[in-house]
Amino acid sequence: MTHPTRGGNLARTNTTFGRRKVVPRVCVADGKKHLRAFLTDILEDLGFVTSECAKADDLEEILATHLPDLVVIGVSVDGIEAGRILEILARREFVGKVLAIGARESIIVKAVRQLGEEYGLAMLPPLTTPFAAGVLRERVVMLLPEDPVPSPAVHVAEALHAGWLELWYQPKIDARTLVRCGAEALVRVRHPTWGVVPPAYFVPEGDDPHFRHLSEFLIDRAMEDWRYLLEKQGPTELSINLPVSFLRNHQAVHDLCQRIPAHPAFAGLLIEVKSTEVIDNLKLLIDVAREVRLRNIAISIDDVGADWPALMGLETFPFIELKVDRQFVAGCANDRLKQTVCRSIIELARGYGIRIVAEGIETRADFAAANEMGFDLVQGNLFGKPVALKKFARAALVHPVLAPQ
Repeated sequence: MTHPTRGGNLARTNTTFGRRKVVPRVCVADGKKHLRAFLTDILEDLGFVTSECAKADDLEEILATHLPDLVVIGVSVDGIEAGRILEILARREFVGKVLAIGARESIIVKAVRQLGEEYGLAMLPPLTTPFAAGVLRERVVMLLPEDPVPSPAVHVAEALHAGWLELWYQPKIDARTLVRCGAEALVRVRHPTWGVVPPAYFVPEGDDPHFRHLSEFLIDRAMEDWRYLLEKQGPTELSINLPVSFLRNHQAVHDLCQRIPAHPAFAGLLIEVKSTEVIDNLKLLIDVAREVRLRNIAISIDDVGADWPALMGLETFPFIELKVDRQFVAGCANDRLKQTVCRSIIELARGYGIRIVAEGIETRADFAAANEMGFDLVQGNLFGKPVALKKFARAALVHPVLAPQ
């Protein structure tokens, strides 16, 4: 993507990659830090790469380096500062969109739109507070990517070499107290063209040699992130996903044990392994689980579903947790068959004396059903979508686990 500059003025080409637009960028201009954080959170969820400025003086550098497609002027910017922002945008011949956000019937918001139009800027209809995320999306939809996924898929070796990989976190919630009691780490690629790419488009097959390197990255980054979360919000139990192919390698398991922090606040690392892989490699996984538990590592069986009877009657069961596949949790409030499967797996977990987790909780009705059936922990978008590390740490401090209706 190119950004030609003529005579010191900023211009931008309408670049696309296939049918999909290049990742849109936005600068949020607002005098209050918490309001900037609120707006950037929403815009990042929509797919924007964000930057911030508190005053007009900071905007010049952002226009030169960040090259935004959209500038959002927030509610706490006073009229004089908003006027200076518009003046800078006009002087730089800014070719992106400008969106003013403020109180309904605000004189300043109306003045900002009128002045921006007089300067020849592309002013979007103002957004009045309070507003829903969907309304903001409607305002900026013309800037959003057209296709949800990249093609071809991102090569994991390239992502590792370029430093595009990061971990996002989704909270695990105590079903009875609604207290956050851990988080699952989910790997993402932040691609310079495609933006945030989900695992389906870059995670290799389990026997791919790059999976070992990807797994090692995941372990090391999770341990780094644990230390960050310890500083920001206290000790957090983290779980990561690893394939049997990694755990089959004795040296890899040994190296994993060496990576575990010796910090007294570290309660342990939970490794999630898909139930199909556990069942197909039961003796191996039992041996690994027994070996690593003395190194403060435990194994959770993930995506347990209709295959649960294969886990019955085992003489030794060194696993710490069963997670019920989301396909049997989502919609369980109104589906007796799903409830029957969930209750059977819960009974299996109780028999082994381990905890049971419901994945994929999307609605309050499903949460109520999961709670009534006796799940220990719940996880799903009702309590929080997977988000980047800093956003996860911030949300854990400022947002309730379940907002009132």
